[in-house]
Amino acid sequence: MDSAVEFIKSIPWWAWVLIVLVLVAVKDIFFSKRHTILHNFPIVGHFRYLLESIGPELRQYIVANNREELPFNRIERGWIYASAKNENNYEGFGTDRDIYEPNYIFVNNAMLPYKLPKGHPNISDPYFLPCAKVMGEGRRKRPYRPASVINVSAMSFGSLSARAIESLNRGCAFASAYHNTGEGGLSPYHKTGSDVVFHFGTGYFGVRDDDGNFSMEKMVKLVNDNPQVRAIEIKLSQGAKPGKGGVLPGAKITAEISEIRHVPMGKDVLSPPSHSAFNGIKELVDFVEDIAEATGLPVGIKSAVGKMENWEELADIMARTDRGPDFITIDGGEGGTGAAPPSFADHVALPWIYGFAQVYQVFKRHQICNRIVFVGSGKLGFPARAVMAFSMGVDCINVAREAMLSIGCIQAQQCHTNKCPSGVATQNKWLQRGINIEDKSVRTHFYFKNFRKEFLEMTHACGYEHPCQFKTDDVELTVGDKNLIKSLAQTFTYVKTVVPFNGMQELQDSPHLGGHYRRKEEKRHVKELKRENKVRY
Repeated sequence: MDSAVEFIKSIPWWAWVLIVLVLVAVKDIFFSKRHTILHNFPIVGHFRYLLESIGPELRQYIVANNREELPFNRIERGWIYASAKNENNYEGFGTDRDIYEPNYIFVNNAMLPYKLPKGHPNISDPYFLPCAKVMGEGRRKRPYRPASVINVSAMSFGSLSARAIESLNRGCAFASAYHNTGEGGLSPYHKTGSDVVFHFGTGYFGVRDDDGNFSMEKMVKLVNDNPQVRAIEIKLSQGAKPGKGGVLPGAKITAEISEIRHVPMGKDVLSPPSHSAFNGIKELVDFVEDIAEATGLPVGIKSAVGKMENWEELADIMARTDRGPDFITIDGGEGGTGAAPPSFADHVALPWIYGFAQVYQVFKRHQICNRIVFVGSGKLGFPARAVMAFSMGVDCINVAREAMLSIGCIQAQQCHTNKCPSGVATQNKWLQRGINIEDKSVRTHFYFKNFRKEFLEMTHACGYEHPCQFKTDDVELTVGDKNLIKSLAQTFTYVKTVVPFNGMQELQDSPHLGGHYRRKEEKRHVKELKRENKVRY
């Protein structure tokens, strides 16, 4: 025994390396049945798989240039990170963008910008930018004016981690924004201060009965028990996978998820492609009205855009009957946080700019645009893109991936694997622990506030007080033909309906203003009085 130990000790380190390599080669040649490369190129073949596994990181940090990556390039991510940290988000030495590329946005500034008059709300609060329209005004018992034109889009607890959801919710509370729950139900992490838009899809999670059907009784109870729920959104489809359902495996259903979603433990739960609560557009309108009547809240729909027949039918019914959704969220076919097959994410549904333009024109022809709050969702979380969206007729924008970036997402594109390295899109407890809720909620708040400030500055540069005043001629796109550039009005052949607007002060005084803004203003006023008294005495 001692001699064997001595013999092993006498073997030099390089010999051990050779032994390991020989064993690996034997395994590759004689036992590797699944990988041809390893069989044909033992040992060396492993380097191929190693490089392939770290390829995304190499391209992201070394190979790709600042403007090359998708869905968000390094400059875009850097602007969000800097804004969220409240750091310098400027760039120097001019733009490095190719300003002649197709669909490049040009914003037409005014010769003389808008000048804030004395006592204007934005003098004391340069971040105050509420929605110019009220959801359900004159139609619902509890109308709602979002206190922020930028809000968190539908991302459910389950797809995002508990700490990520809570960070976003607390950040929305600080920034007077609303937080859309996504279709995973209303979790405790959505109840930490912000306004909430309750969102549900074909699985009716959180408001379903034992058979998986929609329960009006549970919906009414949820609204009554949670006054922070200010509006309800029915998901017809989403940009990542329109017209496709999903399965929540029983193995992933924890006791917490079971309670929140009202689903049984240990049993696979199906989200079908279509709703069981209604059939056709007429029944959808009836469904919307039933929920609004029972809850008193504004009710809207969310959908990606493809065929236009159903939109025409919906607009016709709404124009004739004065019934239907109070707000409409148009989701871009670019895809988002929802995991989807490439065939869906890449090819099904129109990109946001084309889809929204077509839908808006339908409602404009029926002369009901000002009855509806239009919400845009699809990579609009940058001030210049928001200017474009408002010029086309949007009243609010929802951000998903941009909000994730603000709390530390690094665009690893591992959302569908449960291995998100930043802890944002995973249920792995260890990875989640890296999220400091107090810090990340402040970052969300700063991203929203700095976005609104820069958006307002662009609005003033164009001679307007509020983004709702943007016209379809205020933005031009490069179109790549002999005309070089065209306005949005020329490109999409419509002119935006004028939004009634009587000044920012009227919006601030609105009794339907959300985001606890008035309470925050009162607290700020009290602090200012106390400060003045200290100085005076």
